[in-house]
Amino acid sequence: MLPPKRKRGFSMDDCIFCKIIKGDIPSINIYEDEHVFAFMDINPLSEGHALVIPKIHAENLWEIPVAALSAVHAASQKIVHAMKKAMGPVSVAAIQLNGRGVNQVVMHYHLHLIPRASGGETLKLTTWEMIPGDMEAINHTGAAIAAAIENDNDQKERK
Repeated sequence: MLPPKRKRGFSMDDCIFCKIIKGDIPSINIYEDEHVFAFMDINPLSEGHALVIPKIHAENLWEIPVAALSAVHAASQKIVHAMKKAMGPVSVAAIQLNGRGVNQVVMHYHLHLIPRASGGETLKLTTWEMIPGDMEAINHTGAAIAAAIENDNDQKERK
């Protein structure tokens, strides 16, 4: 599994998560396998907040190879089971951000696992007001996305 080509002169040597994987920066490690590394977030939103990252450098969901993405999520399932045994949370939020526009701070794909304790404070990231959307606009956008997926599948079949 080769990492994607880097853009804009970015060096993996500049990535804090790559440095953590190499052991150049200390971390509180909770899981590691051939493809994945997981550690405690030092700016936790709740007790037990952990990060799960691929060992290859990929900036976001657009870049990460499918095998690395699968490995991150398979490891995440192991970790949430361990969180349940160790801490007994009532739930766990799995949050992943893509791009600076949604406040991705470290430009290395990562999944936040954020446990919520019974009686604990509500996670602000998981609550928002349910306001019905414009169904015509939702249908239009959904059709555009579905068409792009179909076009991508057709192109792959032609190769």
